[in-house]
Amino acid sequence: MNYTLRVACEHDIPILKRMIEESTKGLCTEFYTPVQIDLALQSALGVDSQLIDDKTYFCIEAQGEIIACGGWSYRATLFGSDDEQSRNATELDPDTQAAKIRAFFVKPDHARQGIGSMLLKKCETEAICRGYRTLELMATLPGVKLYERHGFVAGETVEYNLGEGTHITFMPMSKRLERF
Repeated sequence: MNYTLRVACEHDIPILKRMIEESTKGLCTEFYTPVQIDLALQSALGVDSQLIDDKTYFCIEAQGEIIACGGWSYRATLFGSDDEQSRNATELDPDTQAAKIRAFFVKPDHARQGIGSMLLKKCETEAICRGYRTLELMATLPGVKLYERHGFVAGETVEYNLGEGTHITFMPMSKRLERF
């Protein structure tokens, strides 16, 4: 199948929201409860329009349909959607701080076909071109294997408070970048 990788645009947001929900509900059920998934989709997982404004968020299309999205950031926010309260748009110093890998989602029927790897390579290349030496991310448990295959090293798990007495487990990960 032919895939097209492009920069996400503001008009993609409604489609991205639906695709992210489908991805999360389809690929996270082995790791998280339905309550955790529903609450995570209200803040921790979703579209961060700052990435779209910065032109560092990408879509992958197959036959004109968005089947995956993901991006990177040169800002301080590590994860979360527009509804996440702890967002921080401060720009990072590439000499001393890590760029962030952000919000990777793939439609379930396209999972494990190299699409996440395609997005990750695009993000790594752009971060390197902007002078970054390291990357960091906050992985959902289903995403850990993808990032490990690409050289990311896991830290200690984090129990993130979703509210309503519910927490979700995330895995912080990092990687030193190789220059071309």
